[in-house]
Amino acid sequence: MIKSYKDLLVWQRSMDLVVSIYRITEKFPSNEQFGLVSQMRRAVVSIPSNIAEGYGRQSTGSYKQFLSISRGSLFELETQVELCNRLKYIQQIESEKMLNEITEISKMISSLISKIK
Repeated sequence: MIKSYKDLLVWQRSMDLVVSIYRITEKFPSNEQFGLVSQMRRAVVSIPSNIAEGYGRQSTGSYKQFLSISRGSLFELETQVELCNRLKYIQQIESEKMLNEITEISKMISSLISKIK
């Protein structure tokens, strides 16, 4: 039974993704600190944050809207991970792992959106 947004598997996995992105971006060149590192961290934090905020709203329309924003942030992060791979800031295997997790979370958000009536 879901009593809180913290019980949602999609929120939990999004939080794990936040931790992963923070750890990966710690290794980026210092000249990216206010560029790509900052953008990636903002995007990834936005994912579980919007899931939580939407859950706290009293309207299903608002909840769906915040879930859509969360999914948009996920796609933003996906683009940034692809860029990091091209720039060789992360290894191919790390990139694939992140992209697979992003795909799974995207499916979970889409499923949640479709279940909200």
